[in-house]
Amino acid sequence: MPSYTVTVATGSQWFAGTDDYIYLSLVGSAGCSEKHLLDKPFYNDFERGAVDSYNVVVDDELGDIQLIRIEKRKYWLHDDWYLKYITLKTPCGDYIEFPCYRWISGESEIVLRDGRAKLACDDQIHILKQHRRKELETRQKEYRWMEWNPGFPLSIDAKCHKDLPRDIQFDSEKGVDFVLNYSKAMENLFINRFMHMFQSSWSDFADFEKIFLRISNTISEQVMNHWQEDLMFGYQFLNGCNPVLIQRCMKLPENLPVTTEMVECSLERQLTLEQEVELGNIFIVDFKLLDGIDVNKTDPCTLQFLAAPICLLYKNLANKIVPIAIQLNQVPGDENPIFLPSDAKYDWLLAKIWVRSSDFHIHQTITHLLRTHLVSEVFGIALYRQLPAVHPIFKLLVAHVRFTVAINTKAREQLICKYGLFDKANATGGGGHVQMVQKSMQDLTYSSLCFPEAIKARGMDNTEDIPYYFYRDDGLLVWEAIRAFTAEVVDIYYESDQVVAGDQELQDFVKDVYVYGMRGKKASGFPESIKTKEKLSEYLTVVIFTASAQHAAVNFGQYDWYSWIPNAPPTMRAPPPKVKGVVTIEQIVDMLPDRGRSCWHLGAVWALSQFQDNELFLGMYPEEHFIETPVKEAMARFRKKLDTIVSVIAERNKKKKLPYYYLSPDRIPNSVAI
Repeated sequence: MPSYTVTVATGSQWFAGTDDYIYLSLVGSAGCSEKHLLDKPFYNDFERGAVDSYNVVVDDELGDIQLIRIEKRKYWLHDDWYLKYITLKTPCGDYIEFPCYRWISGESEIVLRDGRAKLACDDQIHILKQHRRKELETRQKEYRWMEWNPGFPLSIDAKCHKDLPRDIQFDSEKGVDFVLNYSKAMENLFINRFMHMFQSSWSDFADFEKIFLRISNTISEQVMNHWQEDLMFGYQFLNGCNPVLIQRCMKLPENLPVTTEMVECSLERQLTLEQEVELGNIFIVDFKLLDGIDVNKTDPCTLQFLAAPICLLYKNLANKIVPIAIQLNQVPGDENPIFLPSDAKYDWLLAKIWVRSSDFHIHQTITHLLRTHLVSEVFGIALYRQLPAVHPIFKLLVAHVRFTVAINTKAREQLICKYGLFDKANATGGGGHVQMVQKSMQDLTYSSLCFPEAIKARGMDNTEDIPYYFYRDDGLLVWEAIRAFTAEVVDIYYESDQVVAGDQELQDFVKDVYVYGMRGKKASGFPESIKTKEKLSEYLTVVIFTASAQHAAVNFGQYDWYSWIPNAPPTMRAPPPKVKGVVTIEQIVDMLPDRGRSCWHLGAVWALSQFQDNELFLGMYPEEHFIETPVKEAMARFRKKLDTIVSVIAERNKKKKLPYYYLSPDRIPNSVAI
């Protein structure tokens, strides 16, 4: 009788093993086998991290094996099992791989097909077509869209983490509990001792050092020592946490009535301001999005305030970017003066603090939350709804949506919800952050997620003209490496543009993103369909880059740049000044966050800046969804390119007091998971 050797690999994550009964059936072109209990006498099968082999004897010839069916039945209590893969050695000595990488929960079954990636047009056998269709029907019932807030990209229909499909939950929910993480961070940073003085002010700038953790030779210490300097202020628009707002000023805005006479002491080329604009030496950051946003009123004992500044910057003769004029609100007038470097020291310092605080709000809610977390969740939900596991695009992208829906669900449950942790320290808490996302959706376009196009649209693409923009330089290297890799994968599975256009599953995936993610807005520029291999490669690059590199660039530097609280206050406790010449250092310190909010803020930026224990970085694909040699070779070339980029960045950073490493591929996680 024919005999098959079945090898079963159990996951190594927590609670991956099971004591339940596991049955296997083989489905071949010539028939289906009986159910076989996979069990070895006096042996604990399916332990965490185990690889177990079994001999399965069948009565009749089965022909070519098309599917395998795995059933799990309760032994004592319900015991989830994480199945990595199954390999099958046939009677004639061939090996067939069946990737799974899924949880099997309760009393249930899953049906697997071999690991070769197939488009729908490649499947001619009815049973395989049926398997493909049923998988998507099941997934679409599990992965449902929901509107969390009007105007937001749609998200997963789940109120809390435990409501999510098991396959996209975190391995250990404790590891991403925001309350626990923030409390642990404050304990690690020794700042809990200040919490009983929640609403009391600090005494002076030096007083903030009491909660500042000194780590030798770090960026955070450089920030603490130099945060008041114009060079450090300007540098952060290029290489800080939010390097996406600065743009070349093509024309002075009408609502910023700045003149050459005001700023001539800052202009080093002896030219007029208008001439400097024409030469491309003037840059602008406009925080108009914050205009009209409701301020946090969740604490009736503490008034909080927002501004909507316009900041004009200048490229000096050393090619460094420095601020030359700041207006703290959008409507010019006698009570909205333009602050200048020539003003009194504390007038100018306070104006810069307001800009940095405004930059913090845009960064947290738009650059970070909306444009990486929420966008990546849209890609992830659409992926699970419209692409079966056998599809090559699913196999390519699944690593890049790992834990994204889970972290976002946790955030909606604990962080950005009503009365959540976000409300404790941030001036845009209590609903202002929701308004910001709603307003910003009109600027969330497909082209703005295409890294080279976004850089060019802001006039920041000339490397000789703006030589110290490391976010741009490193980002372009990583973008190109991802684009080359996706192009290789597309070439392997799509013979022509016609095959791309005819791939209905792919088109449904793209349409799901457009209809539900971008709410069907044509102005977003998101494609409703994809017709060419080149456009498909670009689209895949957007998905991977957004989830990996872009998120890394705007997330993991938060402790570096935000731990010194005067450099990026999460709230201000007095309104922007309406006149010059009256500000004192005591008033500035009183405006900054009180002790309690400072502690919550520091705990937050510490927790958000930490990599996970089981982090997977760009180019790592330990789950072998692909089994074909050409794709594995493409992955190897991708990793080699990324290693080269790591070396280039490391060599440049050797000479830098302020190294820029957020886009070094060995520091870029594969997905948005924190």
